[in-house]
Amino acid sequence: MNPEFDFEPAATALETVVGQITDDQLGADSPCAETTVRELLVHVVDLTEAFRQAATKEAVGGSIAPTVGGERALPGDWRSRIPAQLKALVGAWREPDAWDGMTEAGGVSEQAAVMAMIALDELVIHGWDLAKATGQPFTATAGDLAVLLDLLRATPPEGTPGLFGPVLPVPAEACALDRVLALTGRSAAWPA
Repeated sequence: MNPEFDFEPAATALETVVGQITDDQLGADSPCAETTVRELLVHVVDLTEAFRQAATKEAVGGSIAPTVGGERALPGDWRSRIPAQLKALVGAWREPDAWDGMTEAGGVSEQAAVMAMIALDELVIHGWDLAKATGQPFTATAGDLAVLLDLLRATPPEGTPGLFGPVLPVPAEACALDRVLALTGRSAAWPA
């Protein structure tokens, strides 16, 4: 296992949130810009498999950019598929070879260790998005948040088009999760 971080805490947190989402919450807005809970769950189905394939390198040369929006249906087995795919992702990144060399996900090539941080960001941020949208608590480990702060610290003030909105200001005493959220253009006080 890579000594930097293990995906299990973030995967477990996301799985817990997904397990509590009810059918009547699927149409709710989420903090992920103009994305409903249903659309975000479709994205989570896709990203959990894409980042597993990034670990195994099987997607190199064949991954495609993700789509988020209402045009894709949420698979009927999403309640079992997402947890299974999260477990597979965790296992794939526990293989030492997963962290070596270049890999690919979503049509983007990157060093495997950087891709792992991007995958962690997806799990944590979308776990928080879904929790906030459905009125659930959400926690992330201090270690995971430290990795994400390191990844996101160079985010330009205008954000990263297609990924993150403009960076939001946070008070000096803001907790690590609130700082990570602000770097992705999200307010911990959403929907205020």
